[in-house]
Amino acid sequence: MKARDAVLRVFFVTGGVLGYGCLAAFLYLVGWQVFRWLSEGEWTHVGLTDGLHVGLLHCCVTDADNGRLAAFLHWLEQPASWIGMHKVVEVIPASLALFAVSIAGNCIFIYCKDRLDRR
Repeated sequence: MKARDAVLRVFFVTGGVLGYGCLAAFLYLVGWQVFRWLSEGEWTHVGLTDGLHVGLLHCCVTDADNGRLAAFLHWLEQPASWIGMHKVVEVIPASLALFAVSIAGNCIFIYCKDRLDRR
């Protein structure tokens, strides 16, 4: 196996996991929002800041950290600069971001699959 084939296989697997994982998360989030809307009659907005906050706390950052991700998490909670950017990220739905990442992952997945099939 050549190095290029190995790299294509790594990107193939990464793109598949990212694409279909984010698609599953997108469907779960929208399904949860629809369930809440049907049961309570009010749409629950989940912004990108909420999704990033939960994701960083569960994945990468603890309270004692002081690196770049911890600084980013602190900015998500209480922005001191780039206030307009924070407002934009607050308004963007997390489901839209998950769907966009899912499409990007699927594009990588399909591109690598086509390249590997040609060989």
